[in-house]
Amino acid sequence: MGFNRPNPKNALYLYSVMKRLKFYWILAMFGMALAAQAQRQTLLFNDNWRFQKGPIERAQEPGLDDSKWEQLSLPHDWAIAGPFDPNGQGETGKLPWRGEGWYRKTFQWKKTADNSRVYVVFDGVMAFPKVYVNGQLAGSWDYGYNSFFLDITDFLQENAQNTMAVYADTRQHDSRWYPGAGIYRKVQLVVTDAVHVPVWGTYITTPEVSADAATVRIRTQVENTSGREEFVSVRQVVLDKKGKIVAQDSVFCPIKAQDKHPYEQFLTIKNPQFWSPETPDLYTMKTSVYRNGQCCDEVTTTFGVRTAKFTANDGFQLNGQRYQFKGVCLHHDLGPLGAAFNKRAMQRELEILKAMGCNAIRTSHNTPAPELLDLCDEMGFVVIDELFDKWDAKADFLPGGDFAEFANRNVQNFLKRDRNHPSIILWSVGNEIGDAQWNLNGGFEKLGILSDLFRQIDPSRPITLVCDATNGATTRHMDYYDVISYNYQHRYDVARKLAPNKSVIITESASTLSTRGGYSLPLPAKPTDFADTLQISSYDLNAPDWAEIPDDDFKWQDDDRFVAGEFVWTGFDYLGEPTPFGDNAAKPSGPRKKEFLPRSSYFGIVDLAGIPKDRYFLYKSVWKPAENMVHILPHWNWDKQKGKNVPVFVYTNGDCAELFLNGKSLGKQCKTPNSPNSAERYRLMWMDVRYEPGTLKAVAYRNGAVIGSSEVKTAGAPAAVRLTPDRTRLSADGSDLSYILCEILDKDGNIFPLADNALQFSVEGAGVFAAADNGDPLSFTSFISPERKVFNGKAMLVVRSKMEKGTVKVVVKSKG
Repeated sequence: MGFNRPNPKNALYLYSVMKRLKFYWILAMFGMALAAQAQRQTLLFNDNWRFQKGPIERAQEPGLDDSKWEQLSLPHDWAIAGPFDPNGQGETGKLPWRGEGWYRKTFQWKKTADNSRVYVVFDGVMAFPKVYVNGQLAGSWDYGYNSFFLDITDFLQENAQNTMAVYADTRQHDSRWYPGAGIYRKVQLVVTDAVHVPVWGTYITTPEVSADAATVRIRTQVENTSGREEFVSVRQVVLDKKGKIVAQDSVFCPIKAQDKHPYEQFLTIKNPQFWSPETPDLYTMKTSVYRNGQCCDEVTTTFGVRTAKFTANDGFQLNGQRYQFKGVCLHHDLGPLGAAFNKRAMQRELEILKAMGCNAIRTSHNTPAPELLDLCDEMGFVVIDELFDKWDAKADFLPGGDFAEFANRNVQNFLKRDRNHPSIILWSVGNEIGDAQWNLNGGFEKLGILSDLFRQIDPSRPITLVCDATNGATTRHMDYYDVISYNYQHRYDVARKLAPNKSVIITESASTLSTRGGYSLPLPAKPTDFADTLQISSYDLNAPDWAEIPDDDFKWQDDDRFVAGEFVWTGFDYLGEPTPFGDNAAKPSGPRKKEFLPRSSYFGIVDLAGIPKDRYFLYKSVWKPAENMVHILPHWNWDKQKGKNVPVFVYTNGDCAELFLNGKSLGKQCKTPNSPNSAERYRLMWMDVRYEPGTLKAVAYRNGAVIGSSEVKTAGAPAAVRLTPDRTRLSADGSDLSYILCEILDKDGNIFPLADNALQFSVEGAGVFAAADNGDPLSFTSFISPERKVFNGKAMLVVRSKMEKGTVKVVVKSKG
């Protein structure tokens, strides 16, 4: 039942027994009716806001005339529309994210019950938000990536017009990439009874799990904000994915006025369904709080039953089986939509990654939107949930601040919000923090503070610090955490030797650089040989001097079984950090002018528009062995190379492939598993194919049997535009999206891979134009422009639904 048993020697015992019997009778007779009386309401608070950028006097006051402000719905990123500043900072996307902004919303309020409480929950505001209700400061926050909530009950006026004003100021925020600006995640109002479960007040773990039974531990915080002691009971009901009750329990305890009480209960699920990326089965915990026999609050929490264990020599084990991380790191921006979170956009990213064989996400390097974790639970991804990039202004912790206080409230919010997600298997306290690796400026003290907080609030999961300094391990910082995590170049070697009892993860791998659909000749002699075009060849052989190509990481994992897997930097291109062409990039003859430098990264396996690069298929060939696949590159339009060699690569999960040019065999190549050249282990390469127009075809084999083929053809002049939507039915909710791939074809239906035609977009009916992009890091066309050039033959149009049923008509035109 639980730990909160009345003491038989205490006079309260007889009282509690009587109350318990009475409670069961009431519950048996009127359970369904009482459930309907629960007071909690969770209201989406996103619509009908007004916004104005800049400092505005008395903007918090209810009487301010905001009728000329922009009207919008949240989430909102005030900078993504641009315009781009070609001379701006490429490291943060050359977009106008620095500044001040105000949001205002008016609403009616009527109490649902005496002593009810009202909380406002912000999933993320960039940055340093101040929240005013009816002109009074209700509260403030700093860390722009973290969620926070405020009790605004005492600021509200009943049966009257109320005004909420939110001020955001990004000027002191520091970033290494595009951070976005404003209220860029959803806002909710949570209305509760005086006796209620606080925001994020449930905590579910499964301390004992077997095939026969799973013990579920549920700790529920209940708060009594009324003016008297209340006799409170808490009932837990566990439902399986079909809605069937599989376990239930109740527990009792009085709570004094203006006090809190933790209720702890243990339930047993017989023959549990295990959560994993392959079978992401979830349970629902329905928590009902009763006051004097009446249901006054209900909270539902999804959770999963699974075991997760990091081992010293066998990597990570999920549900008792070794499980290799085939993971990617994801920044928070959604390409042309910017930082404004959209669940469908994130779902689409995860669908693309899942199809590649990806099974793990690292939330680099900050608290993610909570919907990302919901999706990982539902779709099947394991997660490293990361709180900070740095412990400085990049986390909105400013000089002179109290680190212990800052850490305590941020860790509290982060862990309490996220700890019930079965997808999360590891917490990260930070990324590449030099002070913590070398014990400088109180680094170990701060690391200790964070480690203690994580273990205190959620002892059920291990923690890590993501490192990049190989010899920093000699300070033994790994003694503060559980799992060794290193980025790039076998840097985990020293830590592994010093702490052989700990598992190892490559938390950032590859950082291979490429431009989707673009190829440069000759091939680079070394990874840091970049073409002087500010584009990077899609032969997948380029990387910064601190990183490597994918094949190296595949080899290290094959050779070192103790490595639990990798998280590629990155799954998708993102705004900012355009390595190697950052703000100080040079060309052979001297520094480049800033106005010609790019505004987004080259790291992604998928480009900023959401179009896979060639590298996508290299990862798929290794990560998804059960699905036969063949991919050939480059394109086959090389007029200037007639009679000259054009290298051809084939990515396949077969062991061999034969190449044909216009029907003539150019020979068979087979992978070389033991080659010291890692590329020869995982890709097939014909380095001396003499170019002639026509058809290039690869036929792949496994154990001598054909498993598939792929071909590219020399395309003629552009003749048509092909539109391919990812979805043709949308929810009429004002936020659902369709991504429409636009491709330039020749008269025979072949993609023309060199096309740069300008497209004009028109959207009518029950949808609106949301954004467009083409994946070109050098494009400074606004994402909300209705005209955009294709890049290497392709572009992406994003259409958003309206809050009305009907048909959406999309027209895309190009001259000629």
